Amino acid sequence: METKIFTADTVKDAAALLKAGELVAFPTETVYGLGADATNESAVRKVYAAKGRPSDNPLIVTVADVATVERFATITPAARKLMDRFWPGSLTIILPIKPGALSPVVTGGLQTAAFRNPANALTRELIAESGNPIVGPSANLSGKPSPTTAAHVMHDMKGRIAGILDDGPAKVGVESTIIDMSTDTPTILRPGAVDEEMLEPVVGTVASDKHKVGAGETPKAPGMKYKHYAPDAQVVIVDHEVDFPAAIAWATASGHDFGVLATDPVLKGLDDTLTTYSLGKDLQAATANLFAGLRYFDLHPTVKVVLAEGFVAEGLGAAYMNRLEKSAGGEHFSPKAAQ
Repeated sequence: METKIFTADTVKDAAALLKAGELVAFPTETVYGLGADATNESAVRKVYAAKGRPSDNPLIVTVADVATVERFATITPAARKLMDRFWPGSLTIILPIKPGALSPVVTGGLQTAAFRNPANALTRELIAESGNPIVGPSANLSGKPSPTTAAHVMHDMKGRIAGILDDGPAKVGVESTIIDMSTDTPTILRPGAVDEEMLEPVVGTVASDKHKVGAGETPKAPGMKYKHYAPDAQVVIVDHEVDFPAAIAWATASGHDFGVLATDPVLKGLDDTLTTYSLGKDLQAATANLFAGLRYFDLHPTVKVVLAEGFVAEGLGAAYMNRLEKSAGGEHFSPKAAQ
């Protein structure tokens, strides 16, 4: 299959492919998504096949407006407040769906679905032009780092999907916050750029569900059950800037080629023969650049270990560390263990 690139001038052509049951990747402010008509079960099944995604991992339904959500779900007053405050934007909202409104292939067999209205005008135009909401998982092979550019999508999906709508690099860099509004207490199932401090003035107390989903349990949101965001090399999180010299010494002693994924203050003064990737100057830049950095090391197949900078898991740091922890499989560098 030829994978075509579309732009703002050819968005109607991309929408025509969606109407025909084909897959088209699309840009958002967070990462690139993989779109298919959410009302076309055979098209949705193509998404699972293209990604190699487990079928019990539910898909986000991406919409152009709130009115579309009303076709499929019951919007509670609290959920509507969130939509009024944060949509379009980086917040995905789980709601109870109307009986038979969406295929179990979309929902993972649950009676809830996750809805998102992205802050990318070109994608909202694509959805509106196609006439139906689209499913929108990240447009990468399952388990790999999410794509933040059209080039990343092409790397993973060339020949697997019909097209990619290119609108430049994603600005946020990690997927949207997911909040479950089908429960008594609103619960964050995946942290993102919209954090608890931003949500609580709108809906009151917000819980954070940090449990791991069991083998026989269907997750209510993407990213809760399976290993995600992993490059070919083993990622090892270095929690403190002062630990990097010890971590580099440990990695050097291992005899394996290794890389360093860190902000400019950490990289400054390191041996320039090391394979490194700059996350930028601070946490905000690091979050935007994390997935691109993880993908960078797949271009260096001799690198077997990536030393990645950790941050305090608060605010945006919670979103960054959520993705990095999953990429590393929970592996942290321990200065004492390395001695």
